[in-house]
Amino acid sequence: MALTAGNNADLLITQALEFQPYLVVISNPEGYLKVKEALAGFPIRVESGENALIEAASLPSCDLVLTALVGFAGLKPTLSAIHAGKSIALANKETLVVAGEIVTQLALQNKVSILPVDSEHSAIFQCLVGEELNPIEKIILTASGGPFRGKTSKDLESITKAQALKHPNWTMGAKITIDSATLMNKGLEVIEALWLFQISPYQIEVIVHPQSVLHSIVQFTDGSMKAQMGIPDMKLPIQYALGYPQRLNNNFPRFDFSYYPQLTFEPPDLETFPCLQLAFQAMHTGGNSPCILNAANEIAVQAFLQDRIRFVDIPAIIEKALSFLPFIAQPDLNQLLQTDQETRKFVLSLCS
Repeated sequence: MALTAGNNADLLITQALEFQPYLVVISNPEGYLKVKEALAGFPIRVESGENALIEAASLPSCDLVLTALVGFAGLKPTLSAIHAGKSIALANKETLVVAGEIVTQLALQNKVSILPVDSEHSAIFQCLVGEELNPIEKIILTASGGPFRGKTSKDLESITKAQALKHPNWTMGAKITIDSATLMNKGLEVIEALWLFQISPYQIEVIVHPQSVLHSIVQFTDGSMKAQMGIPDMKLPIQYALGYPQRLNNNFPRFDFSYYPQLTFEPPDLETFPCLQLAFQAMHTGGNSPCILNAANEIAVQAFLQDRIRFVDIPAIIEKALSFLPFIAQPDLNQLLQTDQETRKFVLSLCS
């Protein structure tokens, strides 16, 4: 068994002491000595860096790899795990956003299952169990709308970092929380769904559901719809992926309709939140456009969190990157890696 972390050395140490894995990896080298010293005397190998992450993802003793790295960093370890024949529990949507065709083809060649962990994609996956012979008419991803639902474009001009980091329903890391506030998180999920469920871009819709109780919907060709519901808590989709095809018993809190007397739905405001529209455009364009979209977003969000740009600058910068960077219709992996680096360099120049 292996455990990895990006920057959270303290939690990695706590989990390593409890579960005693063969290998622990901390991505950020700055935390390496802290983890190494804390685990000294235990039969646990401690490493850091990208190569160690790739090794952890392909350990012979691992049967299932849960990939939950944030952003583009998840691509290489996920590809390594697939090459090694490991089943993937995927919580890193950017892997499919950036290289969906490459990843899904490689998984097919290696007879590897990709089990979605994002709550929306897990919901769709659960709705499709037993429906193998029934064609999908469309899937509908639900979105909370984020902390600024109902605000105007003018309102967003003065949004602060502290305001953007207050999600109404979910507790997440800073990057994903900002993505939820701009609706880019939903845009990335739209592209991920395209590859996970092998459907066309025209079969994917988004609806805003502020209560985050109904996690997504599948509509079949007879017009019937199936949805998966539950309280907004990531423990259930994670457990479902880890236990699939069984549903494991647990003592998680149960949904109570008395706390949700009304469930509401509304279309997304694409004018106020253009990131979602940019993601749809990148999906329809295809090629390396989703890679440009993702890299530009990662750097723009980082710049916003560092108080170098405004909240409303994020979509404007992404749009500039999509217009500036050269389009490649059928990129290979090396071209995607190059696109990622060139996009980051370009966006950094805009944020300086």
